Amino acid sequence: MGVHGGAESDDEAEAMGWHGPEVAFGLAFTYVRPGESMLDLGTGTGLAAELFRKAGLRPTGMDLDPEMLDACRAKGFTDLVRHDLTATPYPFESGNFDHAVCVGVLNFVADPAPVVAEVARILRPGGVFVFAVGERRESDAPSYLVRDDGSGQAEPVTMYRHGEEEVAAWLNACGLTLLRRLTFVVPMDRERTRCIPARAYAARKAAGSRRR
Repeated sequence: MGVHGGAESDDEAEAMGWHGPEVAFGLAFTYVRPGESMLDLGTGTGLAAELFRKAGLRPTGMDLDPEMLDACRAKGFTDLVRHDLTATPYPFESGNFDHAVCVGVLNFVADPAPVVAEVARILRPGGVFVFAVGERRESDAPSYLVRDDGSGQAEPVTMYRHGEEEVAAWLNACGLTLLRRLTFVVPMDRERTRCIPARAYAARKAAGSRRR
């Protein structure tokens, strides 16, 4: 799911029943501690970052859209970086963050493997990455068109599904170990007559990893 437009998009997310940030926080809370740093990739209006900030973490928001970063500033976030999450490398040193989160974005990315690999680079050993993708079952096509994804865009949007074996391959390739996963439903309209399945994952970088 993608949301845009500052406070209006927060209201829209609530009206549509978008709870991806809460799902991500629920998967992560066992592994995070107050004072630790977290990168929120595709932060949008900071819905996920706000939950982790309330838990005492220090979130950095990264997004390509300057309006989204302005919305985060209006909420008091100061550590913000304008950057496209599909453009690697990210403007951070290796081992820069304790944890990372990415929800509501990777379902627009055909191949998230480079994103996962880059997150593994910037995580400190033992760091946790929580992310969500559109769930792909055996009979599902890898992509599909959505006429209205709640973002206010007039043109159809291509969204992508990714299966568990595919996700496992991304994680294994860059030294991340799966910790937990959870399937949830993403409503695509206010009436919640159209829903898509998504799956959130929590994975940890090996404590002794020296990946660069």
